[in-house]
Amino acid sequence: MTCRYSNTDWLDVLYNSVRRTPGSVTDAARFLTERRGKSIHPESLRAKLRSHDDSISVEMALLLTEWMEEKAGGSEYAKDWMQAMAVEHGLAVDVIPPAPTGGWPDEVAALQSKVMQIAALAGKIAGTTADTLVDGRIDQSEKDVLADLFRDARTMLHRAERNLYRA
Repeated sequence: MTCRYSNTDWLDVLYNSVRRTPGSVTDAARFLTERRGKSIHPESLRAKLRSHDDSISVEMALLLTEWMEEKAGGSEYAKDWMQAMAVEHGLAVDVIPPAPTGGWPDEVAALQSKVMQIAALAGKIAGTTADTLVDGRIDQSEKDVLADLFRDARTMLHRAERNLYRA
């Protein structure tokens, strides 16, 4: 039986992120064993990542985040689990990517560009939400799509604010 994992449950997000990192769960278990000086078998780690009953500690999750960033070169998905956990507890946490090297010669033009991208994202969110609500309910796959769009919009808003202060 195939398990379906969401991108709205923090443990699912962490498990999916570990699995998509080169070396997957096996290399993650090796890394944790080396860093903590305490052995963990890959299947034990997999079980912890798949179960809220015997779930992973925050310390281990942070170490896995470090591992993902090292293995995948500053992975854009390594901290996604933190965002999902924050939302579960009524908070918003957003990763703000660094400004592009070289930047824009004109921060006003950069701000204008970001605002246009935000408007496009808002339109996509509105269209996706309308399509989702046609049947009067929201299933998990629809939640996953909307959650990603909301995170993208927040990130773009943070980037626009950064450009505002630089203008």
